[in-house]
Amino acid sequence: MSNGKDIKRRIKSIKNTGKITRAMEMVSAVKMRKATESVLRIRPYAHSAWSVLGNLARAFGEYESGLLEAREVKNILAIIITSNRGLCGSFNAQVIKKVKEEINNPKELKINRIGDKKIKSSVSDKELAIDFITVGKKGESLARKLGKNIVASFPELTYLPDIESVRPLSKMVIDEYLAKKYDKAVIVYTDYVSTMVQQTKIRQILPISKTDLEKQISEMSDSTKERKLDEPESEYKVEPNPKEVLTHIFPRLIEMQIYHAILESNASKESARMVAMRNATEAAGEMSEGLNLAYNQIRQMKITQEIAEISAGRAALE
Repeated sequence: MSNGKDIKRRIKSIKNTGKITRAMEMVSAVKMRKATESVLRIRPYAHSAWSVLGNLARAFGEYESGLLEAREVKNILAIIITSNRGLCGSFNAQVIKKVKEEINNPKELKINRIGDKKIKSSVSDKELAIDFITVGKKGESLARKLGKNIVASFPELTYLPDIESVRPLSKMVIDEYLAKKYDKAVIVYTDYVSTMVQQTKIRQILPISKTDLEKQISEMSDSTKERKLDEPESEYKVEPNPKEVLTHIFPRLIEMQIYHAILESNASKESARMVAMRNATEAAGEMSEGLNLAYNQIRQMKITQEIAEISAGRAALE
């Protein structure tokens, strides 16, 4: 810095920025608390829903039609969950990175799992078509940059939605799969582990895969003390017939999967934003201290120079 006025101006600017980031941190802390409470409340229910879904997929595996039908993967529908705004650390960057990795190397995307069976796609990476449903404007922006088709966008679902708000999205995914427009549906979201730790994951939603459900349950927080799918399977007696009952229950369970993923992402987003704003506030404080030190050094130099000039003038008069 060349002079004290510039430094003083910068100190004032940085302090104002620090006040803004501090306020944003406090707002994010409140939102994070609400988001984490919502996701912790839904986890036991989601865990049970996934267990039921996996057991039904296993118990009625012979009904390999509808949502249990595994086809060769040629067209994929991907749901990406991001935020509408930035200032949330690496939250969006990690989702974007994950999506780009899967597009550039779609080895896992080209495999369909149903029960213990795998169906590998014979199409090339370039021939594989991937369309997007975006939750959050950042994901929509990514899809446009990649030149991908956006089937639908749901930016409003990034603010603690209820299950009714998610229903149009899940219905769209199910209808498109049943119409055989897509051979596989996946969801890319951020799993909330703690305030400091969030993990970006990609999951197969359709066709219903017992293997993926078991993996999801095994990775879920220990707060849901439920049994795993590898324990003795439940016996189901279905009336009037399995096909009719499964037609109604599977969509509700898939809806719960999507809803849970959105809540996990919301909790992760608010945690990441709170931490990012806290770091910004601390950085502003450190910069302000450094500039204050530089400002005081310049003042000290000027005072020393003035004293030296006065002393020299007095000596000249004597």
